[in-house]
Amino acid sequence: MTSELVKVRKLQRLGDYRLKLWFSDGQAGEWDFSELARRGTPLTRAFEDPAYFDRVFLEYGALTWPNGYDWSPEALYRDMAGAGALKAESVAA
Repeated sequence: MTSELVKVRKLQRLGDYRLKLWFSDGQAGEWDFSELARRGTPLTRAFEDPAYFDRVFLEYGALTWPNGYDWSPEALYRDMAGAGALKAESVAA
């Protein structure tokens, strides 16, 4: 784990609610976000459409969508690290 704040530096859409993410500390990995489509809350209902999920962009190092939903890069990093989904990889990869 890192003690500094991490940000997502780059993302790649892989389809089926999956993204590959590169973090500011040099770690990278793939993550499945399909749970967003199953939450069923007013803010997450848009994610039932995979095309809407693919509208993700980076804002201040956080995954963000047009409806204002964002995902904390620190929490995402913690979850991915805990699951063993991160490895050292340069952004240029």
